[in-house]
Amino acid sequence: MYPSGHQISFQSTPSNVRDPSPMMMGLDQSSPVPRGETQNGGGVGGGGIAQAEFAIFNSKRLQSDLEVMGNKIKQHEDNLKFLKAQKTKLDEAILDLQVQMSKLQSSPAPTSENSDANLQGEDINEQILRHAKSAAGVLGLVETSHGAQASQWMQTKGVVGVVAKLAKVNDENLSQILSNYLGTRLMLAVVCKNYDNVTALESYDNQGNIDRNAGLHGLGASIDRTIEDNFDVICLENLRPYVGKHIAHDPQRRLDLLKPRLPNGECPPGFLGFAVNMIQIDPAYLLCVTSYGYGLRETLFYSLFSRLQVYKTRVDMVSALPCISDGAVSLDGGIIRTPGIINLGNRDEVSVRFAKPIASGTMDNYNETEKKMKELRWKKDKTLEDIKREQVLREHAVLNFGKKKEEFVLCLTQSSSTN
Repeated sequence: MYPSGHQISFQSTPSNVRDPSPMMMGLDQSSPVPRGETQNGGGVGGGGIAQAEFAIFNSKRLQSDLEVMGNKIKQHEDNLKFLKAQKTKLDEAILDLQVQMSKLQSSPAPTSENSDANLQGEDINEQILRHAKSAAGVLGLVETSHGAQASQWMQTKGVVGVVAKLAKVNDENLSQILSNYLGTRLMLAVVCKNYDNVTALESYDNQGNIDRNAGLHGLGASIDRTIEDNFDVICLENLRPYVGKHIAHDPQRRLDLLKPRLPNGECPPGFLGFAVNMIQIDPAYLLCVTSYGYGLRETLFYSLFSRLQVYKTRVDMVSALPCISDGAVSLDGGIIRTPGIINLGNRDEVSVRFAKPIASGTMDNYNETEKKMKELRWKKDKTLEDIKREQVLREHAVLNFGKKKEEFVLCLTQSSSTN
């Protein structure tokens, strides 16, 4: 019994609590969670279920992305493996051709009264090797003793070669006078493609001293040679090239230069041609070597000789003074470096001269071999570029894979925390 005047009122649910039956009916019809099962070990709130579903979906998506990215990394690694194997084959083929070319160069050539053994192509290295403490001497020694090592090092560092070895001259007197005009220092200059290649040849410590274990000095140290002489390096892409026309249908791509004319309009007596056109570019270097499409004649040799005129005798050269603008030389030893500066006296005997082209008996075979060598080197350069590109792509793919993996792990952690 309760005291009179007090009644207890019973309600099925508090006024501020909704009837759960409609919610349960909704779950039975649309939710993937079976009837009676609850989320997070208790309540039946829809937010928890949606969150769990999203976590599962997101983890599967991330796992699928990781599989795709992993396959892409493997693809780049397979490409790198193939390209490196291709490079090895090219290195071996280049080495075989170098041996073949060396044999062709050393084959006996027809002799004559005017022949000079010191001008034969195979002896250029001997001339350079006499300068044992020079940069050219180190390159020559490595090339003679370790052809493959030298070729690989030079290509890696962007070294085209030494001036004396990049061209040949048919006439002994012309070879001598052009070598005199340039001088031994320029004949031994190292030629590089661009400025980055130039800076790679020499490194310095914090005090500004040369690092003898890096660059060209390091190459010398590897064969117990020290480069003591300073040396010139020519950067092809920093030279102002010839931009005029070329002689039509000329495989040597000689420059179409206007012949000098005397005031009376006639060509000077004894004029033989321009030095830049009288050298023969080694076939292996006839392809463009700069990123702008200029070859050695338009860059290196045009910079060295410009419009240097060649005459038969000193008398002819002096008679042509009115039409000499960029210097002149004569086959009997005369040199006019610029108008107003004339060399007199006996000509100097430089120790390094341009070689003669190889004897005609083996020229065809040699040219064919050089053509193959040029193609192989082009393929190797392209393969090296492909390798670098694949390495960059692989590194980028690995980086993205790492980021995606971190996201996947975070997703799994968050998913486990909600269970």
